[in-house]
Amino acid sequence: MTPRYPDPLVPGDRIAVTAPSAGVAPRHRARLDHAVATLESRGYEVVLGECLDGSGPVSAPAAQRAAELTTMLVDPAVRAVVPPWGGVLAIDLVRLLDWDAIAAARPTWFVGFSDTATLLTAMTLRTGVATVHGPNLMDVPYATPAPLLSWLDVAEAPTGTPLHQGPSALHVGGGWDDIEANPTVDRYTLDTPTAWVRLDGGADDVVARGRLVGGCLETVTHLAGSPYGDVPAFVREHAPEGVVVYVEASEDSAFGAARRLHGLRLAGWFDDAAAVLVGRTNAPDSPGFSQHDAVRDALGDLGVPVVADVDCGHVPPQMTLVNGALATLTWRGDERSLVQELV
Repeated sequence: MTPRYPDPLVPGDRIAVTAPSAGVAPRHRARLDHAVATLESRGYEVVLGECLDGSGPVSAPAAQRAAELTTMLVDPAVRAVVPPWGGVLAIDLVRLLDWDAIAAARPTWFVGFSDTATLLTAMTLRTGVATVHGPNLMDVPYATPAPLLSWLDVAEAPTGTPLHQGPSALHVGGGWDDIEANPTVDRYTLDTPTAWVRLDGGADDVVARGRLVGGCLETVTHLAGSPYGDVPAFVREHAPEGVVVYVEASEDSAFGAARRLHGLRLAGWFDDAAAVLVGRTNAPDSPGFSQHDAVRDALGDLGVPVVADVDCGHVPPQMTLVNGALATLTWRGDERSLVQELV
């Protein structure tokens, strides 16, 4: 059975906001208000949940966060759930969410990245419902440079529309814009050239096809080997075409990234991979061992294309990737592209 997708968003739809991990501190409230206003200006109804408190590491006790997220995901009136951002303890919710109810409900767009990827990946692998690895709510006001697509571009696209993306040419050189100083900022300062690179040693043309699966390296590795991170089972049930696996490191050293990639490989994540995408990162190198070395050490002999410095993850801007989408990676001549089909 192919993955299940939510219906395209249309003006008037309800978007719910909850923080399954970190909440919103008072100093960031103006940014939250601006992000909500941006969605409302596009015609959406936005409702805020109760789990948004930013006074501690999480927005509310785990049971309350799980109950609110489950309620939003199964409510037929809610068409998208978008956390403000990630955090550190979304894994608290994995054993508490009502996965059977989520699987039985009409699919709802569930969007985010970083710590939120813990739940996105688990949801797609456990239920077969597609999820969206892309900018969080606090990123909504940022203009998305072509040829990248924002999560709204993807969620609003008519059913069957091929979603074309590729290298963005520039990325942020100095980190995230300071939303505390300027909560209404809507453009990145793009000043550092970038390009996708091959780390598998190949130079041949590539057209690789498979279902997208992946997320933040520091979070999804904790799911591997559990029913919530079982990529081989997902392949058997939903992806006879195989998979295109994507990962991106947030802050782990190169040694740590290598260990995590080896762990995913031991758990079978790459057994049916047609290609691997690795997001660009500002995470530190280790002595004598770079982030690229980490990828080569763990995945260089997979025998499939391994493409790094891809526009996904913690170095903005980022493309939007749909877990479960049928993706085609093309590396041919000067062409570098990723096309997703929600089929």
